[in-house]
Amino acid sequence: MTPRFAQFLAVDWSGAKGPRQKGIAVALAQAGGGAPVLLAPPDPKGWARGEVLALLAGLEVPTLVGLDLGISLPFHDAGAFFPGWDASPPDARALWALIDALCAADPHLEAGSLLAHPEAMRYFRHGAGATGDRFLLPGATTREGRFRLAEAAQRQQGVRPVSNFNLVGAAQVGKSSLTGMRMLHRLGTRLPVWPVDPLPEEGSVVTEIYTSMAARLGGVTGSATKIRSFEALNDALDALGSPPVAGRGALDDHSSDALLTAAWLRRVHGQRDLWHPETLTPEVARTEGWTFGAL
Repeated sequence: MTPRFAQFLAVDWSGAKGPRQKGIAVALAQAGGGAPVLLAPPDPKGWARGEVLALLAGLEVPTLVGLDLGISLPFHDAGAFFPGWDASPPDARALWALIDALCAADPHLEAGSLLAHPEAMRYFRHGAGATGDRFLLPGATTREGRFRLAEAAQRQQGVRPVSNFNLVGAAQVGKSSLTGMRMLHRLGTRLPVWPVDPLPEEGSVVTEIYTSMAARLGGVTGSATKIRSFEALNDALDALGSPPVAGRGALDDHSSDALLTAAWLRRVHGQRDLWHPETLTPEVARTEGWTFGAL
């Protein structure tokens, strides 16, 4: 694939309640080089999810966008997102539409109404002693829940994703994924979302990213992949061929995730195999999507 993006935008997302999120960080790396930079939110209290949506909708130059969230739910293992529920949608875009419709009254692109829905709630692990009766498939050999094919590929690369149906624990991404799907539905067709949509020959495109994979390529080893100092971040950026960012001492991991992943997208986006994983069939693309970088 011939590199054609002018810039690389990485968004560390959050599914938390409230109008503004300290857990959202947005970083930009220019194709021409230089250190990645954090984009300041419009308000000192942090980004609103709707502001990130507006930022993506208003991109004026070809941009590869990486969102740190799951763009879909498991489908291939049961032939459905919600097996046994007659409202289960047929593909990812229909899933986004269903979530947004059920959560229409929820403010700030939150997804609480989905998780309180008498049928939908059955598929999620909500908390200690509050696991839906359909969180596990019949005959499941693990208590971790269901996974997409992309997440199985991630595990082969040394990281350990959590099921998007799991809403419990510090590592869970279920809530951020559901709020992110609301954003993707609101974004509509203004930006293609790879691989749910075909990769366009020009213009911007949104992808799913997993910041732990960027950290691995940046030389971060061990069970923990979070970076919490400028020194550690700049070591990882150096491994990616990126200039360092200015600063010393402590750094929150949301900012470091976004900065490192923007540089990682710039470094690897031209690798053709990352756009053509062996197990990414048209059916998987249409339903489960994929994580950019998973092979």
